[in-house]
Amino acid sequence: MTRFALAVDVGGTKMEAALVADDGTLVPGSRIRQPTGREATVETLDAAVAAIVGHALAHLPDDAELVGAGVGSAGPIDRDNGRILPVNMPLADGYGLAGAVRDAASTVLGREIPVVFGHDGGALALAESWLGATTEARASLSIVVSTGVGGGFVVDGAYIPGASGNAGHLGQVRREGGLTLEQIASGPASAAWARQQGWTGETGEDLARDAAAGDTVARAAIERSAKAVGEALADAATLVDLDVVAIGGGFSRVSDDYIELVQRALTASAAHDYSRRTRVVRSGLGDEGPLIGAAALVLR
Repeated sequence: MTRFALAVDVGGTKMEAALVADDGTLVPGSRIRQPTGREATVETLDAAVAAIVGHALAHLPDDAELVGAGVGSAGPIDRDNGRILPVNMPLADGYGLAGAVRDAASTVLGREIPVVFGHDGGALALAESWLGATTEARASLSIVVSTGVGGGFVVDGAYIPGASGNAGHLGQVRREGGLTLEQIASGPASAAWARQQGWTGETGEDLARDAAAGDTVARAAIERSAKAVGEALADAATLVDLDVVAIGGGFSRVSDDYIELVQRALTASAAHDYSRRTRVVRSGLGDEGPLIGAAALVLR
């Protein structure tokens, strides 16, 4: 009998759910998303969780074995108490995400299922190590560059959550001028910087379009992001002795050469030969990675 997990991924702009089989494939039709955002509250998150969990579970195959729910969330998280303390959703600070997923699933199924809760960067790292771009790595870091910047570590096949489940918060390390990496390199931060330079667009998608058309400010914003990410990865590679870094997230696709730019900055900035050898690759799982990773918290 095929084993399935309910996967829930919560980020700064959206939350998603899907059913994931034990081979890492998503059940057709089960994937659904709802918006989150800086104005998200406990009430709006409760409603969104109920909607996505109900939709996903409606696609559970007959006679399937549902082994539990895996929940990955933007952080920081309070893993022990199942709560989130998200940088990008200040009104939802302390929200009991794990309990909300458990309650929503119980309402649909008529019984409780186990819920495993973790940081979304760690979930992504698990997914890449299981089925993605870091399967052969001895020590890897997988990151997302999107609305936020975050990641997770896998060493010798094991996810390294850290003392509180928050290991891998690369986006909150400090860079130039006391800003965090996220405040420099994320999609919204890059667009905001470009507007300060006179660019008239709004979003990361606009940056991609205008840079491809030859806009020098849009291109400079992309290069600035990649340079900051590469330099932060050089520090991580020096500290943890990484052999591979996988990068996903919407803003990582802002230009065809974004990964190459990050690699160039890492290599130029790294302090030692071993850290200069760290390879930067594109995520092998695309935008399904966070959901596969959330499921992996249960299935793996």
